[in-house]
Amino acid sequence: MQIKKLPVEFEEALPILKQIRQAGFEAYFVGGCVRDTLLGLPIHDIDIATSAYPEEIKQIFSKTVDTGIEHGTVMVLDHGIGYEITTFRTESGYQDFRRPDKVEFVRSLAEDLKRRDLTINALALAPDGQIIDLFGGLEDLKAKRIKAVGDAKERFFEDALRMMRAVRFASQLDFSIEVNTLQAIQQNAHLLEKIAVERIHVEWIKLLLGKQPKCGLEAFVTTRLFEYCPGFAPHAQALADLSKLELELTTEAQCWGLLGYSFKLNEKQLRKLLKAWKTSNEIIAQAQHILNLLQIYSTGKKDIWACYQAKSEAVSAVAQLATLLAFPAFDAADFMQAYAQLAIKDKSQLAVNGKLLIKEAKLTPGPLLGKILNILEREVVLGEISNQKEALLTRAKNLR
Repeated sequence: MQIKKLPVEFEEALPILKQIRQAGFEAYFVGGCVRDTLLGLPIHDIDIATSAYPEEIKQIFSKTVDTGIEHGTVMVLDHGIGYEITTFRTESGYQDFRRPDKVEFVRSLAEDLKRRDLTINALALAPDGQIIDLFGGLEDLKAKRIKAVGDAKERFFEDALRMMRAVRFASQLDFSIEVNTLQAIQQNAHLLEKIAVERIHVEWIKLLLGKQPKCGLEAFVTTRLFEYCPGFAPHAQALADLSKLELELTTEAQCWGLLGYSFKLNEKQLRKLLKAWKTSNEIIAQAQHILNLLQIYSTGKKDIWACYQAKSEAVSAVAQLATLLAFPAFDAADFMQAYAQLAIKDKSQLAVNGKLLIKEAKLTPGPLLGKILNILEREVVLGEISNQKEALLTRAKNLR
């Protein structure tokens, strides 16, 4: 197969490939950028593989950075753009199921491609647009199939994260997982315990934010990968139920808020779970707000103050989720309109502040000042008082 018209991202990088080839070495575009081109998807990164060794690349180009030279990767800088060039290599050892004990540079493209995880990621593209497919990747793309390169068990022993990558790609691409690959994941799911939670975290969120999460979630549950993820083991049924929904999630916080609700966690329990997943404090706070609102509105109740505290992004996330979960008596348009009509969206929008209250309401700095500001904020949000300076000053004086 030959691509007649290369995307602009490849055209811009072609001089790099040609310069390597003019020096007497092989060079190809490889991996995800080739796959996404064939699928008509946006290209995020251009990866180049070559028969030239790192030191040879550094002799060919004047501007390079050793970004991962121990694994054969050198970044070439070209007109302000960095291109990562990686030497063809083989890997062996993998005693920790994460990293190879030995990396050996080779001159063979075939040897390099056969160490890759999935057939759809083991494609190479020559400068003339010719696709090099040694493992049936083109056929698997056409069949919308996720399949390991060679022996699936060997690929997962080399890096157990590849099992998460397989279910993640099923979600992102709306592909099914080939039966032998799926069986190998199920048989080796326990190896996921060997992988750092930060790496699993990345794949998990990509799965939930994918094009068709149910494809990835179904495999995630049936292979029992979830049992080896922090805090997920007791929630098999909740995860299975989620795999039946047509999810369209947009943010990480929304993902975790939904999981917290599905797992029937309270905010404290959700925080504990997300800490185990090494989630940022910002995401944890947003997810807790989403969980809180979901729990309130699932009962048919309303809480303007909780909406105000959650802020716009969380409120929007809840509107989507509540509709998806078919909450009784929930109207997303009314919910969003109620938030939009709040007198203020943030405490900074209050018509008075501490400095003004000290000066004009004759309050003194201290806990009472903070308490009064909190009361004024809440009363303005709930519509009990207008957000006007004089009204708030009068109310503040009465609260002294």
